[in-house]
Amino acid sequence: MNPLAEQLNENLKSGNIHVYEMLSTLGKEIYFPKEGILSQSAEATAGAKKYNATIGIATENGGPMHLAAIQDTLSAYKPQDLYPYAPPAGKPELRTVWREKMIRENPSLADRSFGNPVVTNALTHGLSIVADLFVDEGDAVIYPDKNWENYELTFGIRRHGSIVNYPLFTDDMRFNSQGLREALLAQKDKGKAIVILNFPNNPTGYTPGAKEGEEIIDAVTEAAEAGINVVVVTDDAYFGLFFEDSLSESLFGKLAGRHPRILPVKVDGATKEEYVWGFRVGFITYAAEEAGVLAALEQKTIGIIRATVSSGAHPSQTFVLQALKSPEFEAQKEDKFKVMKGRANKVKALLDSGKYGNVWEYYPFNSGYFMCLKLSTVNAEELRQHLIREYGVGTIALGDTDLRIAFSCIAEENLEDLFDLIYRGVQDLQG
Repeated sequence: MNPLAEQLNENLKSGNIHVYEMLSTLGKEIYFPKEGILSQSAEATAGAKKYNATIGIATENGGPMHLAAIQDTLSAYKPQDLYPYAPPAGKPELRTVWREKMIRENPSLADRSFGNPVVTNALTHGLSIVADLFVDEGDAVIYPDKNWENYELTFGIRRHGSIVNYPLFTDDMRFNSQGLREALLAQKDKGKAIVILNFPNNPTGYTPGAKEGEEIIDAVTEAAEAGINVVVVTDDAYFGLFFEDSLSESLFGKLAGRHPRILPVKVDGATKEEYVWGFRVGFITYAAEEAGVLAALEQKTIGIIRATVSSGAHPSQTFVLQALKSPEFEAQKEDKFKVMKGRANKVKALLDSGKYGNVWEYYPFNSGYFMCLKLSTVNAEELRQHLIREYGVGTIALGDTDLRIAFSCIAEENLEDLFDLIYRGVQDLQG
């Protein structure tokens, strides 16, 4: 094993042996090179005042070489904020500003020990880093039965984790914290589990309330106290879009410092929070009591980044940073929040109006981009195909009964027509 990896591992062992035990084989072996091209280039940037012939970019007239055809459309930005490689961990100022934003929006983090966010190529990349660092073949990866299908690819197919599902809802349509607890405690013989908490949930648009949040934390804590090392990933892709009766903070803050056997990992990003899906700017953040543990996890994380994408896109990071610093940012974001909340409220009013009879129920939703119908009389996939074919309406079928509707991309004034057409499609199939 490389001496740098060994040193990082020793830092983890001395800081928190349980975090070291959570690492996959790859997680133990990975490191960020201290003496490679990037470190030598950094040294040259600081000291080579006459000629710097290190990093693999082209320069001209004292700045990065670029084409006018591109720069003319980006004239609001300096070339040095667009064209050179961004650091593997991301633009330092962006990391700082995002951390400040996390504390502002999650007050429970103010007195907690957590690291500086590392920039990822959006949230999928952040989840992939978690999988690489912590999942070995056969490790239990626990998440609800209603989930984003990419979890299976990321944790199951790529890393051969053992996927453990539990029902998302209880019979009275609350978060099934007992199901999570049982799934966790079933891993006692393995001594390790990776838990994914995705709120607002994709596909249902559900976020637990405060009491349910405490039940989730208690379930994870009970597993830790039973001797299970638990990596808890808060997939906060839709963070901030909380419309009613739910938690308004990430559980990351409540889990930070909770127990030495719990490693909270927050994966979030500008992607959906700031409506910049194509920019692919996300973040991964760790919470731990020991500064050495946080530093070692950061080094291993940027080692994974260096070995895969090398670094994230510089222009996207610059665009997001500029937006976060804008005095108009908060007001503009609030305007978009009101639009999204209006759409969610409209959907709920329609579904509660009684005009669609008993052909479906709906799962609780109070946040995010989506809601899910539970069809009572027809097959979801058959209805999905019929709606496309006959009415030009696109939906997502999940299993036999569930139909996901993204109200996020339908104007409020068109929502009634959308659900009327879905209802008509159900009637067609019923004959």
